[in-house]
Amino acid sequence: MHAAGDPAASESWMTAAQVLQDAAPLTIPEGASAMTVQVEWEPGDPGTPPHRHSGPAFGYVVEGAVRFELEGEPERVVEAGGTFWEPGGEVIHYQDGNALGDARTRFVVTMMCAPGKPMLELVPKEELEQRAHLRVPRPTE
Repeated sequence: MHAAGDPAASESWMTAAQVLQDAAPLTIPEGASAMTVQVEWEPGDPGTPPHRHSGPAFGYVVEGAVRFELEGEPERVVEAGGTFWEPGGEVIHYQDGNALGDARTRFVVTMMCAPGKPMLELVPKEELEQRAHLRVPRPTE
């Protein structure tokens, strides 16, 4: 243990933090509030239907693996210890479900929410059809 005033104690903060993700550019709605949520999906749970957030969202997978897909990007699997982010706004978040069929998945996400807007808005089928050209083709199984 370091005593107060010890130079080693004052420098430990420099190695205590590890950057896991750095996202830019960010658009945070004026007057936004922040919310941190923990999500747990049982094995094989497909997660939330296609949706969007009113502001950016930053996530960290605590255990398991998340099948993650944003409009304009290929789907990917983010494993425990990995991070993800989405810009919010009009971008559709297609998938956030459990990529594992035999284990639970848990992640934490911090979202910036525009005033008067819901934290999450489901995207209607008609809009999904209109924006289908913006979705990266999914891998064939």
